[in-house]
Amino acid sequence: MAKSSRVNDPERLRLAENDRREKNWQRWGSYLPERQWGTVREDYSAKGDAWADFPFEQAKSRAYRWGDDGLLGLCDREGRMCFALALWNGKDPFLKERLFGLAGPQGNHGEDVKEVYFYLDATPTHSWMRALYKYPQAPFPYDALREENARRGKKAGEFELTDTGVFDENRYFDVEVRYAKESPNNFCIEIEVTNCGPDAADLHVLPTLWYRNMWSWGCRHEGCEVKPRLWRHGPGEVWGDHASLGAWRWLHEEQETPLLFTENETNQARLFGGKNAGPYVKDGINDAVVEGKAGAVNPKGKGTKVAAHHVMKLAPGESRVMRSRLFATDEAPKQPFGDGFADVMRQRRDQADTFFSHTRGVCDRDAEKARVARQAFAGLLWTKQFYHYIVKDWLEGDLDVAAPPEQRKHGRNAEWAGHLYSRNVLSMPDKWEYPWFAAWDTAFHMIPMARVDPYYAKAQLNLFLREWYMHPNGQMPAYEWNFSDVNPPVHAWACWRVYKLTGKRGERDRAFLASTFQKLLINFTWWVNRKDPRGNNLFAGGFLGLDNIGVFDRSQPLPSGGSLTQSDGTAWMAFYCSTMLAMALELAEKDLVYEDIASKFFEHFVAISDAMNHLGGSGLWHEEDGFYYDQWVHADGRTEPVRLRSLVGLVPLFAVEFIDEARLDSLPGFAKRTRWFLKYRQDLAKHIAYLSEDGRETGRHLLAIPSRERLSRLVRYLFDEKEFLSPHGVRSMSQHYRDKPYVLHLDGQDFAVNYVPGDSDSGLFGGNSNWRGPIWFPMNFLIIEALERYHAFYGDSFKVELPTGSGNWVTLDVAAADLGRRLSSIFLPGEDGQRACHGGDARFASDPRWKDLLLYHEFFDGDTGKGLGASHQTGWTALITSLLDRPRERREHG
Repeated sequence: MAKSSRVNDPERLRLAENDRREKNWQRWGSYLPERQWGTVREDYSAKGDAWADFPFEQAKSRAYRWGDDGLLGLCDREGRMCFALALWNGKDPFLKERLFGLAGPQGNHGEDVKEVYFYLDATPTHSWMRALYKYPQAPFPYDALREENARRGKKAGEFELTDTGVFDENRYFDVEVRYAKESPNNFCIEIEVTNCGPDAADLHVLPTLWYRNMWSWGCRHEGCEVKPRLWRHGPGEVWGDHASLGAWRWLHEEQETPLLFTENETNQARLFGGKNAGPYVKDGINDAVVEGKAGAVNPKGKGTKVAAHHVMKLAPGESRVMRSRLFATDEAPKQPFGDGFADVMRQRRDQADTFFSHTRGVCDRDAEKARVARQAFAGLLWTKQFYHYIVKDWLEGDLDVAAPPEQRKHGRNAEWAGHLYSRNVLSMPDKWEYPWFAAWDTAFHMIPMARVDPYYAKAQLNLFLREWYMHPNGQMPAYEWNFSDVNPPVHAWACWRVYKLTGKRGERDRAFLASTFQKLLINFTWWVNRKDPRGNNLFAGGFLGLDNIGVFDRSQPLPSGGSLTQSDGTAWMAFYCSTMLAMALELAEKDLVYEDIASKFFEHFVAISDAMNHLGGSGLWHEEDGFYYDQWVHADGRTEPVRLRSLVGLVPLFAVEFIDEARLDSLPGFAKRTRWFLKYRQDLAKHIAYLSEDGRETGRHLLAIPSRERLSRLVRYLFDEKEFLSPHGVRSMSQHYRDKPYVLHLDGQDFAVNYVPGDSDSGLFGGNSNWRGPIWFPMNFLIIEALERYHAFYGDSFKVELPTGSGNWVTLDVAAADLGRRLSSIFLPGEDGQRACHGGDARFASDPRWKDLLLYHEFFDGDTGKGLGASHQTGWTALITSLLDRPRERREHG
């Protein structure tokens, strides 16, 4: 992108100001969680049953300890002051203050949000944000959703809100919220509601402001505050005062709108039969509006939670707009409403357009590709969340509340109590279904994030390597349900890719690369020490992100006293090695100290590759099948392959790196060691291909697990439509097992698995063992990258049949581009206007209020491309933004 275009880009200037700490533009954003109930942080039970200890039904009445939640809201970066929507259609049993969904045990495929909402737009400083919520005019079908999903088994699809009929005849309200910052602590808030139905309908709209409860616990850690206060200062005007946030004001354009005040404190009497601290509690506004209890809110106009109560009747098709201003007193606007308000809204909207017109993918000439990319970035930015979890304090409990059961101190995450202290704005996988970080998800999130906010992308990757996240032993935390579980080691790859994405060669952030590399060395050592049980360079990792893609849960004790050597676990470590090698060589260009460590990773990679291909004869390679498999190790030491074709056998493709002779010449120490190795360790050097541009044995060295011949055999499966290749990408399991399940016989027991294109029919791993066929963006993205790198080495001399058996032979770069096209087809409309991700829902093809709205699901049906799993997992699924404009991406960043 041209340097001159950035000068006239106010959003990029704001990002730079924020990075230089001149102005704190990212102090506020869409950081309010969408679900705090049912999380580990709020679970103080003896058995660790988070869903039961804090269920949805308690959320309206019970103050949270570690965070808060709300509907399409915002908060500051420490979650102190929160703003969100509340709605009531006059028929629901309580206010719609937060998104409803099924707890893990309630859903037939695990936890699942049962709402319809969309992130429409956002900028990285959150100076402009738009989101849409569709609110039924009929009573919200809470009971029907619970009962029908409970009735359905795992072989049936999920029963969604759109299946209940509440949106028939368009009998719903469109509720769009728009936020625009005039300055870092000064918001314009605009809420527009539209009656989409055929009849007049009543609606209560209650924009709500509150302070997170940090005063009821007697906690001693950083961030605990004295009780703040909100009070009515005049018509349509609320003032607030907070010990660390300072003085704030909230002004309403419609000054006659009633202001309802209460306290953000638990209704002990309602929930537990106890005594309330005072007459006004968290659900007081709900009781005043829904139950007509005027005494439930404070007539003196003060508290820690307040809502402006708009009541309206809307004719068919009628819209109404409500405006308010939220600002720090020292950043008060000169003109709160009128032209001043309109100017801020217009400027920030136009500046968002300018920003994205200079962003790869969104600036595509194809309007539909631009739409897909921009909404993907919107979701990525909306799903940043304030995340607070101090394991030690959580285990021990607080001074002013009953002590938690003693067994909690030795339960979940107890081994992380000595150091894990999270109080940051993190990138979430999905703010409702996964409102907690997952380390390997974050790695994928930061690839698209780097294109819109390189500062945040680098800071986020570095954060998880810091001493208050990484365990002293070098392990990175996985996710809050079990920090000690093992995610694939992709963090180094993400650091390397973000380093390259955020600068042109010669201008890149070497300090970031060096900082992450040094801490990754500690993590790499943990992997080698803990996950190579026999010291033979064949690894076992357990979960590794691939939720039971095999025949049993790899995180649990395995049957018959045996063990599993993992094709994916070993290949992930080779991938880790090759990435660390690339990073070390880059750093060595300016600091020769890194040459020695580059040599270490070079030789370690070759050793892993040799073990994978030859240990015990053929390693994990199966010569007859032409595929890499996990290997079952019996208690008596005998081994046998688990001949199941899944992503486990394709991960070996990812570990591919090459070294130019020119680079060797510039690094004499590394070159000397490498050439010695090639000459005197020919038993291992056979794993290093050596070609030039024209195929002669000079030029470049290729480090990869499969040889050229084995690569050719692997990709035959990859591009076989009867195996992995679907119209919309690469499946996670071969569809060969659709009608013929794979069965593993072990000591008189049979373990079986079959291809399932969508939600799994197994509950083996928690609620859903869902890698048994669907398409997953992160794995597809890594496959595409690998194919591109193989092509960069082999060039046009290596061709594959695409699809297998078709007679159509193409180069690997063309095959990679074809995979990108297939993945893009999930979101792009076909000739009939349908997008595969919508699963045939006609509204998205023809109804103007639905047709341009997109969801970026967790995974996609292996046959149809329908979106499945978490509906707003725009973290790793935002990788689509790197595929819509892939040729340009490759040219600019390699």
